[in-house]
Amino acid sequence: QVQLLESGGGLVQAGGSLRLSCAASGSIFSKNHMGWYRQAPGKQRELVAAITTDGTTNYADSVKGRFTISRDNAKYTVYLQMDSLNVEDTAVYYCAADPSLLQLVGSPGSWGQGTQVTVSS
Repeated sequence: QVQLLESGGGLVQAGGSLRLSCAASGSIFSKNHMGWYRQAPGKQRELVAAITTDGTTNYADSVKGRFTISRDNAKYTVYLQMDSLNVEDTAVYYCAADPSLLQLVGSPGSWGQGTQVTVSS
């Protein structure tokens, strides 16, 4: 497993931007596919963005064109740049990791503690 620590959440007005960071422990970071999930109150946790070990990215339709996931293997860090935020993006955002892509999108082996993102109208 990988230990994950998110940062960068906060309160932002609609239309604004935030960048989330997720720092991972250990050199095995480069061997893990990484993802960002979110969970809004009363809703199920959903995968919003994923990046594979070779840098291939994928996004949920709800964030496509607004969010960008990236990774820096030298810094053991994955980022989520969130632009054009709207109130529906309000949620706790979680970083996740797994060496198996199938597991990453189903049941990741490693989770961060989450960071709150609140978008006001």
